Amino acid sequence: MNSRRTRIYEGKAKILYEGPEPGTIIVHFKDDATAFNAQKKAVIEGKGVLNQRISEFIFTRLNELGIPTHFLRSLNMREQLVREVEIVPLEVVVRNVAAGSLAKRLGIDEGTQLPRSIIEFYYKNDQLGDPMVSEEHITAFNWASPQEIDDMMHMAIRINDFMSGLFLGIGIKLVDFKIEFGRLYENDMMRIVLADEISPDSCRLWDIKTQDKLDKDRFRRDMGGLVEAYQEVARRLGIIAEGEKPERSKPKLVKTDLN
Repeated sequence: MNSRRTRIYEGKAKILYEGPEPGTIIVHFKDDATAFNAQKKAVIEGKGVLNQRISEFIFTRLNELGIPTHFLRSLNMREQLVREVEIVPLEVVVRNVAAGSLAKRLGIDEGTQLPRSIIEFYYKNDQLGDPMVSEEHITAFNWASPQEIDDMMHMAIRINDFMSGLFLGIGIKLVDFKIEFGRLYENDMMRIVLADEISPDSCRLWDIKTQDKLDKDRFRRDMGGLVEAYQEVARRLGIIAEGEKPERSKPKLVKTDLN
């Protein structure tokens, strides 16, 4: 990695650098794993490579389907080039099956199929624990306009339809997922595009036959085998060959820190 690059921002799982051309950014996927608003932390070798490759695969397919994204291309196993966008300060969560906070909040057994897909909005603020908000909050505080909300919901439904079918075809149930959007400015025009990443870090993925968890819940719930689960997702998608390791010889937990 070129140390002379200008670092713009470092988050929990990624580092952003200035891109080679105006309006571009290089995204570096770290091996860091966090949960519970970074109260639980670990570094897990190979995780960043798998997330980059899975996200690259999904974003490429979404681009081909005509869903606008910030993704341009991969630069290497761990980095990708994206368009610079102004991130909308919202996390958009699409739920197909009751799990996680929804199951706890509404007292629904985890694994219950929902009557229909549900879209939720959360305000991006780590200090507040990313609280759930309504469309009223979003428009009142000018986090997004009514038209932008409509655009995000429309894209979220299309992304859910595509990904549900994609994963169903490889024996995986798409339980829920989190996505983020950005404002892309081109000349005098602005449009909402999909940003951030889509990977097992941001999705709940269960094996249809065994119900095994193939996502970050393995880290949240101290189940172990996180990288192996991510490798299984990548193998089924055809991203890595049987027996191929993401980067190093054997993924292992390097360090953990639980506050």
